[in-house]
Amino acid sequence: MKSNSISKKIISGKFKGKSLKLPSKTTTRSSKTIVLESFFNTIQFEIIDAVFVEVFSGSGSIGLEALSRGAKNVIFMEQDRDAVKILKENISLTDPSACEVFIGDSFTNITSVLAKLKKKNENAYFYIDPPFQIREGMEDIYDKTIKMIASLPQENVKLIIIEHMSGLELPDVIGVYTKKKSKKFGITSLSYYEEQ
Repeated sequence: MKSNSISKKIISGKFKGKSLKLPSKTTTRSSKTIVLESFFNTIQFEIIDAVFVEVFSGSGSIGLEALSRGAKNVIFMEQDRDAVKILKENISLTDPSACEVFIGDSFTNITSVLAKLKKKNENAYFYIDPPFQIREGMEDIYDKTIKMIASLPQENVKLIIIEHMSGLELPDVIGVYTKKKSKKFGITSLSYYEEQ
């Protein structure tokens, strides 16, 4: 049987051109290249030597792009077993020593990730791409995501980026974080939050 595996390439940096596998579209949704390019054009120099956390990471394409462009460490958070398998394969193509995977529910694991950042006295870029709430069982995903963001301690946060459905109006203020800008790419938007 012919394999219908899908892939995308790392756009820029030291791992440019490496082909990353993508999980099945039924379980995860890959970020569009145009979204990725816009995001990395926005923060390109800031992520050098930074810690990058990709929440709901799927294939890890955002975090591995950040690593390729100079992030010193990337923390991945993913629950889906098939996605985790692909994520680990993709990490093996880059620099596994700079990556750590937290497997399981992101809303639970965020505590462990924050404990790790606190221990090292580090702040991080949090890229949060929740499954679109139109999927079955995901109806409250954005409410839970907003609650999680509000709980993030400001000393561990450099910037929060949320990838979300364009039709969704996110609050201007979440906890101590204020929406600085929002950019729309068809059905997908990126919203940037920083400490007020």
